[in-house]
Amino acid sequence: MIDSPCVTCTGAGRVLKKKKLSVKIPMGADTGLRLKVSGEGEKGIQGGPPGDLYIFIVIKPHELFQRDGDDIVCDVPISFTQAALGAEIEVPNLFGKSRMKIPAGTQTHKMFRLRGKGLPNLRSRTPGDQYVRVIVETPTKLNTRQKELLEELAAESGEQHHPLAQGFFDKVKEMFGG
Repeated sequence: MIDSPCVTCTGAGRVLKKKKLSVKIPMGADTGLRLKVSGEGEKGIQGGPPGDLYIFIVIKPHELFQRDGDDIVCDVPISFTQAALGAEIEVPNLFGKSRMKIPAGTQTHKMFRLRGKGLPNLRSRTPGDQYVRVIVETPTKLNTRQKELLEELAAESGEQHHPLAQGFFDKVKEMFGG
């Protein structure tokens, strides 16, 4: 029995305190990775050596990139004319920007691969790829001339366009007597 135990450690020989550490997170680290920092854990019992500190990595979602292993995916909006006629666009990547060709006739959600623009693999350091998913944006506000041009395009393509054309649900109503 200790007659006058330490008020700070209550006789345990250990005191809880905060400490700032600088830890290097390897590039390409993903959620679930466990890092070990030797000698930075709790002090041992009765003056024993300190244990190890384990850090569990949790990666916050990025506003632009989604991760798929060592690969990354991002959505890039393109205009209707870029999709129809083709274009060369600039797309963001983890290290800056890349130029990418959009072939004529590209459909929305088409995926393009940029080799080596993903995250490095922790074991091999070989980088993954970046996949760019293009999203074709349909114009919402057209002036009179733009509408005329699109109507001409529709006529040239053999599409029937009429503002009062019968839609899918109108046809369903007819079929079921609605």
